[in-house]
Amino acid sequence: MNLIEQLRRDEGLRLEPYQDSVGIWTAGYGHNLEAHGWPPTEAITQEQAEQWLLQDSAAASRQIDLHLPWVKDLDEARHGVLVNMAFNLGIAGLLGFHRTLTMIEAGNYEGAAEAMMESKWAAQV
Repeated sequence: MNLIEQLRRDEGLRLEPYQDSVGIWTAGYGHNLEAHGWPPTEAITQEQAEQWLLQDSAAASRQIDLHLPWVKDLDEARHGVLVNMAFNLGIAGLLGFHRTLTMIEAGNYEGAAEAMMESKWAAQV
């Protein structure tokens, strides 16, 4: 399953705006309406949701490559996990996973997975 399919599965599609688990107005596949100036009273189309998904996933990938240049050495699946996390949390949220990122960079994937599952993020998603 590629990254876009994973994000579709993980985020789910909602065309009507809703408040996410932390109160942020959201629509489509987890698209933050507030950050992009979209009124939370307007429904969106399937096409808009797909466009935002591609734009948001590309932006998350660029941010990871910028802030964590060592990820270029990861396989596609592990890179995808980090992009998925950045998509969900934002780059600042992902960078807060210091211990997890250190373990991934060192190749301790089992330890990193355990640390991820112990996080508040894992309970929310």
